[in-house]
Amino acid sequence: MFDLKNFSSAIEQIAEERNISKEAIIEAIETAVATAYRKEYGSKGEHIKAKLDPETGEFLFWQVKTVLDESMIKTPEEAEEEAAQEVSPLAEGEIKRYVFNEEHHIMLEEAEKMKAGIQPGDEVTFPLEARADFGRIAAQAAKQVVLQKIREAEKTTVYQEFKQKEGTLISGIIQRVEGRAIYVELGKAIGIMYPNETIYGERYRIGERRRFYILAVQEDYKGPAVILSRAHPQFVAKLFEIEVPEINDKVVEIKEIAREAGSRTKIAVASNVEMIDPIGSCVGQKGTRVMAVMNELGGEKIDIIAWSEDTSQFIMNALSPAKVQKIEVNSRREAIVYVLPDQISLAIGKSGQNVRLAARLTNGKIDVRSMDKPEEAVEGGVAAAGEEKRPEGSEKAKE
Repeated sequence: MFDLKNFSSAIEQIAEERNISKEAIIEAIETAVATAYRKEYGSKGEHIKAKLDPETGEFLFWQVKTVLDESMIKTPEEAEEEAAQEVSPLAEGEIKRYVFNEEHHIMLEEAEKMKAGIQPGDEVTFPLEARADFGRIAAQAAKQVVLQKIREAEKTTVYQEFKQKEGTLISGIIQRVEGRAIYVELGKAIGIMYPNETIYGERYRIGERRRFYILAVQEDYKGPAVILSRAHPQFVAKLFEIEVPEINDKVVEIKEIAREAGSRTKIAVASNVEMIDPIGSCVGQKGTRVMAVMNELGGEKIDIIAWSEDTSQFIMNALSPAKVQKIEVNSRREAIVYVLPDQISLAIGKSGQNVRLAARLTNGKIDVRSMDKPEEAVEGGVAAAGEEKRPEGSEKAKE
């Protein structure tokens, strides 16, 4: 029997220190005590459960058996034959079959004598004698079970906490670099940033604090696997949310974003309030807001353009800083854009980057041509939304 006052106090302390629920700790203790009972007083095959009585501080014990009928029984030979074959999930309506074990199972006919209306697959419980004294081996086994269950509960709590943060920014300290993967200390978990999620040309030094975008959170036997990114387009969007109050307040909205990390980003913004200038809000007084974002990105260029419901106008805006003279757009969002000869290089951009980002931003295809020679395609002047390109060597994370 426990001293309930001291026991409850200890449970609350552990729950607070480990950041897990009191219910999870009590469940771990009950599982551990049931394990100790089976080792000391039961047999290996028994399924024993324990329950703490909150009123008395004593444990109640019982054995659990599953009810089977004849159709659910298989012979040891059948079990061996199935074990040698590839395991496949049960088909819809298929009944799970067992090798009968009297420690685990009870036949339906016998179970019906104990409880009317019981069905195959149900469980029957048998009360066991209460015990409070356990040997050294049983106590050691119970201790291991408690520690294991608490660790599992901690992992679950941390996973759920970080899962809720998917799609948000987090600050972390670079812990180590293994190969080209960057490992980041996030407090209760370790994040990993793979090479394709790094910014080209950016150096990552151990002990340095950086911001990251939480791309995904996955369950792992060691704990939650937090996948980080600094190359994702939404990393830029979230940085603007921090720097631009109008975006955070939903007054200004980032409609579309296209990015080649480490080089250039185009974002299309719109205002939900008539009197608010969306571009001016993002740029800030003397460019302070956009410069803050660019500094976080290591000087990456950012083009902020006005979003438009009119496809033609949106494409012309997206090709900024080039000035479009004429545009033809079909129903598949394929556009032929005509510019003056001195605007060709500006419209296409270095290595076709400007037209490529504009096509991705507008989710279409853009063909840039000269007003002087409208029938001739221009080298590097065609780009489509599906095209992806990062600067050469971008797969290499810099240490």
